[in-house]
Amino acid sequence: MSKLAKDSAAFKSVLKRQDYTSWHSQPNSTPAPVPAPAPPPSEADPDFIPSSSKKKSRPKSNVVWSQPADTGSGNNVNTQLVYAVDYLKSTPNPTRLEDIALLTNTPLLEDPVLLEKFKAHDRILYNPKTDLYSYKHEYNFRNKPALLTEIQRATKSGRGIHVKALKEAWKEAPAAIEELEAEGEVLVTRTVKDGQLRMVFWNEIKPTEDSGGVPVEKEFMDLWHDLKLPDDVELRRELAKEGLQLTAAAQAPVRAPTKKKGKRGGAPRQRQVRLTNTHLADVDLTRDYVPPGK
Repeated sequence: MSKLAKDSAAFKSVLKRQDYTSWHSQPNSTPAPVPAPAPPPSEADPDFIPSSSKKKSRPKSNVVWSQPADTGSGNNVNTQLVYAVDYLKSTPNPTRLEDIALLTNTPLLEDPVLLEKFKAHDRILYNPKTDLYSYKHEYNFRNKPALLTEIQRATKSGRGIHVKALKEAWKEAPAAIEELEAEGEVLVTRTVKDGQLRMVFWNEIKPTEDSGGVPVEKEFMDLWHDLKLPDDVELRRELAKEGLQLTAAAQAPVRAPTKKKGKRGGAPRQRQVRLTNTHLADVDLTRDYVPPGK
């Protein structure tokens, strides 16, 4: 048997042992025809667009060019001082000088001028025993009873407290104020736009029947808000019927009549010229001066 016949017999025996259960292993399956690539458009094609006229899409960027880039803590001493003080203001715990310099990227350890200004700041407290620095807030409290004490002290002196200042001293202050408001301990003013806490006052009259602080019923509140004040003319008429008149503070001030301005574009007004060198009235200034006696 020739070599070619041996190879043919070996190839047929291999085909008999092959598993053709998978579709892509069938020897008789013909592969799907591959579509021929489309020819490039020619200039004769009416939809042909030259490559030079196609707009190139620019990559989108999230950079806001109208805002200055954040370059760290800056190079100016005062700018670096602001960064260091603001960081200490935001943390409630005393901090080492090395940690402040590292977290704010400021040369507090290398620049003696910056370190001197930092230590001399009126809001910076230094504890020589622990070698720690802390921020001196306007209010010093860390719990709800101490917060109520601060609000009571301010209200007794005739003023309220900004919630922003309380939040700087204690981050949980807004939530505690809302709890105190629900308990009837404080009175709160809010912003008109979004209803955020603005000012807080101590509620001296508690909502109890003994003290007379029971909230007004909604029916009476609606009646009060439905009342409409008459206009100025009708109010004066009703007061005149009762023999009354407006107080001096409510009367409109009498204004002096204003002069009407002339039309623009008219002839300019002639201004009178004041002569100050009247002693030269008889002197001819066009001739050379000749001293007397010559």
